[in-house]
Amino acid sequence: MAFIKLLGFGLIGLTVVYWSLSLYSASLRRERLEDDYDKSPHPGQTREAYVADGMAAYRAGLRPKLLLSVYIVPIVVVSTIIYVVNSG
Repeated sequence: MAFIKLLGFGLIGLTVVYWSLSLYSASLRRERLEDDYDKSPHPGQTREAYVADGMAAYRAGLRPKLLLSVYIVPIVVVSTIIYVVNSG
């Protein structure tokens, strides 16, 4: 029962970390897109459209997928530690 509680609270904690990193990374990307547009406006495209297109490309990119390692790495590490401790 204690392991299930640990698993539940661990996943809740990892979810908080994932969403925090995800929102932070997206806000950095949005800020960079806004700065890029301010430096060199694209004719025929509004700032909002430029940022929306850039954010759509960001969401389809690799970085949001890499953020899922927030779940994978700790689970693998804890599982390995549990295995090593119990096998010896």
